[in-house]
Amino acid sequence: MENHSRPSEVERAILVSVSVQILEDPDADEFHLLAESAGAEILQHLKVQRQRPDAKYFVGSGKAEEIAALVQELEADIVIFDHSLSPAQERNLEHAVGCRVIDRTGLILDIFAQRARTYEGKLQVELAQLQHLSSRLIRSRGTLDSQKGGIGLRGPGETLLETDRRLLRLRMGQLKTKLEKVRQTRQQGRVARQKAAVPTVSLVGYTNAGKSTLFNILADSDVYAANQLFATLDPTLRRLEWEGIGNLVLADTVGFVRNLSHSLVESFKATLEETLEATLLLHVIDASSEDMLEQIEAVETVLKEIGADMPVLRVYNKIDRSGEPARISYAEPHQPDRVYVSAHTGEGLDLLRQAVHEALMGQLAQFTLKLKPEHGKLRTQLYNLHVIQSEQYDDNGQLELVVAMAPDKLIQMIRQAHLNADEILGEQAIRFKRPLESFEISSKS
Repeated sequence: MENHSRPSEVERAILVSVSVQILEDPDADEFHLLAESAGAEILQHLKVQRQRPDAKYFVGSGKAEEIAALVQELEADIVIFDHSLSPAQERNLEHAVGCRVIDRTGLILDIFAQRARTYEGKLQVELAQLQHLSSRLIRSRGTLDSQKGGIGLRGPGETLLETDRRLLRLRMGQLKTKLEKVRQTRQQGRVARQKAAVPTVSLVGYTNAGKSTLFNILADSDVYAANQLFATLDPTLRRLEWEGIGNLVLADTVGFVRNLSHSLVESFKATLEETLEATLLLHVIDASSEDMLEQIEAVETVLKEIGADMPVLRVYNKIDRSGEPARISYAEPHQPDRVYVSAHTGEGLDLLRQAVHEALMGQLAQFTLKLKPEHGKLRTQLYNLHVIQSEQYDDNGQLELVVAMAPDKLIQMIRQAHLNADEILGEQAIRFKRPLESFEISSKS
């Protein structure tokens, strides 16, 4: 398997986290994982406290001098801040510490650049990188004439910078055009699935929550999965047969992370559209994480930002570490809202399949169908769904099938076969006029 975990050259890095009262406190463990995922060798992690960010250095001049001394002492190649820095702050810090300085957004972009494998993923990464770079171009022209107005003060630096900016705008326009074509192609695929009444289930969640591992098990696939942040960047779709549902499309998406800048969310809209168009979202949660509640909030914030408004089933993963028992929790009768599983050990996955079935199709009920010999096509479809509990022939030579499935799905199949529901179901047909709560519940999924 291709190695996604590290670039060929490892950079020696000093990490800097600043706890500022007016900003959200950084997560040191997550920052470590981000840096390691980018391939950095972490030399030291400085943790700084301030009342408010310093306008020039973010950390203040004294701390900048301390970082510069550490860079010299440890021979660091790069200093990484767990915050968003302005272009001026990055430039000032680089002059002060004597090596490259990047912020949290630059770090995430570097990981994205390493992980992108598909044409679409590479387009989105390049667009995000160019948008981030566009406000920082002056750094690469620092030795040229300054940008100044007035006759006699316009040096070649201005011309080169303006040329770079124009080329950047041109390239960004080209990338947006290409991504729009990708978006249209995806939209055509979604329209085709909707016409065929094929539901889409998208896995979303905090990065490293176990989405890809769960995806591989459910879809019998081999998507790259590892215990690292942003192991999955490109959206992956698989069509599969789901017991009791039939054809279903399962989508694995990029993981979310706290303090993900708006520009990054915008750049990855084409990927996140698979989330927007889903019939059901499986919000995969690391049940063993100490920061579980904050991670849930971060995911829900991004979902709200991109306008995702569809049913959500929370999947609490890694119960083998958290000690939770495998179970389904219901918000209302036959409306599951939580399921506890372990993708690693397989515990609770049968419950997850049952919960997805109920969330998509409604409550399971048991029916006895009477089929004539000419109804063989419907019988074959029911067998393909694996919903037949038993079968036998009655005294009149008709085939009696006992099935356990969602009433709406059964009626849909009978109508698609152009058959009469009263003839197939007999007296049971009247049950479809009653509330769902009156249906007999089958213990089998």
